[in-house]
Amino acid sequence: MSTSQQHTASGRPLRVAPAWVGGARSHAAANHLLPVHEAVWIWSVRRYARVSLWALPIGAALYGWATLGVATPSPLLLELAAGWFCAVAMIGLAGLLAGSRTRRPALAGLLIGLAGFVMMLPLAALPAGAGLTGAGIDAGQVHTAALIAAAVTGTGWLLLGWAVFRSKLVNPADGVLLMLAAVSIGAGSYAVRPLPTVGALLLLAAGMGLAWTGSRLIPPA
Repeated sequence: MSTSQQHTASGRPLRVAPAWVGGARSHAAANHLLPVHEAVWIWSVRRYARVSLWALPIGAALYGWATLGVATPSPLLLELAAGWFCAVAMIGLAGLLAGSRTRRPALAGLLIGLAGFVMMLPLAALPAGAGLTGAGIDAGQVHTAALIAAAVTGTGWLLLGWAVFRSKLVNPADGVLLMLAAVSIGAGSYAVRPLPTVGALLLLAAGMGLAWTGSRLIPPA
């Protein structure tokens, strides 16, 4: 593989492989050198995407632990940590697919999924039987609002799973697992008890596969 050598602002040599930073190039564009600052930026984004994919299995494990109903010192912190890791993984997965042909559904899945997390955040902190007075949501409507938030989040994961399946960049089986997990996530914690736990296991399997495959797409930094 041919490489071009340039220098960073500090004067140190920077070796840039065109296949890593810009994908396949035509023969006419072979003589066009990628600016150093763009190469560093693209490399940093891809490195963040690779590393952040490992947040998905961590978030799935925490989510699965929360669905088991086991007594924990702070169930709310466990759910918030699971949501935070999953949100980070969503951003990383969308960044990894930004250069693929499914970047549009990946971006849509990211935006919808983050909207679902934002909707779920205030509902997760509510005690049982309480409502959101300022938002005009009484205690009887909290259940419906939680289901809507879970459905929005599940839709985001469904679009990301479809983007993974059609991208031809990573293993399409991980996309299938992600879409299956999205069904249980969309059902929320109010579904039949084994379903959320099964969804967490599917999300864990998909996360491990995506993190492992993503780490092997480009050489380590």
